[in-house]
Amino acid sequence: MTPPPVRLVRRYDTHRLVPARRGETVLARIADDDAHLQDIFEIDAATNDRILAENDLLPGVRPHELVFGVPYFRIVNAAFCHASPFGGRFNGPERGAWYAAFEVETAQAEVAFHKSVELAEAGWTDEADETIVYDDYLSDLSADLHDLRGDGRNADCLAADSYVASQRLAAQLLDAGSLGVVYPSVRKRGGTNVACFRPALVGNVRRAGSFEFAWSAGRAAPAIRKTKA
Repeated sequence: MTPPPVRLVRRYDTHRLVPARRGETVLARIADDDAHLQDIFEIDAATNDRILAENDLLPGVRPHELVFGVPYFRIVNAAFCHASPFGGRFNGPERGAWYAAFEVETAQAEVAFHKSVELAEAGWTDEADETIVYDDYLSDLSADLHDLRGDGRNADCLAADSYVASQRLAAQLLDAGSLGVVYPSVRKRGGTNVACFRPALVGNVRRAGSFEFAWSAGRAAPAIRKTKA
């Protein structure tokens, strides 16, 4: 595949929405006492990809690539260590990427689409409302990225229903030392996304607030409202 052109991308306040419930194991609900709970946490940690990567036990991400000692470093590291079993648009299943949007509306559209697909695959039948709160993490980026905006040669990387071409391109770019890609959002017309391949480039991460997504019967898309920070 022909690599897209490389351009300097400088953008403050990019948006990444992350589910608000973190740092707990669902197994904690079955703990009988504190000792049992500690045993459960140890079992959970043994299968936590971020912790495995930090201890050089995850093949796709090396410990020296991860970031430490900066605000929300676990949020950054988790993006690279907890890849979907099927990968994302510009990453395979063995290694994640930091996806963020220039506009909060674009980040919302991406989350709404992918979670709706997940609910459909899980057999959600609209019989009960589904509500999820996402925290909005802002970050700043200044890097030379491969630019897919206006790149007709790689138009198949922006297919609405397939990641085959985009994952192939991403693997090629990653092997060549690419820092990431900037590309038009497939889910929000006029929106722009970035997929950063290197944890160290995700700068000045901070939490800006939260949004509640509510899926209910009769709605083609979730209702979205800002919640208290």
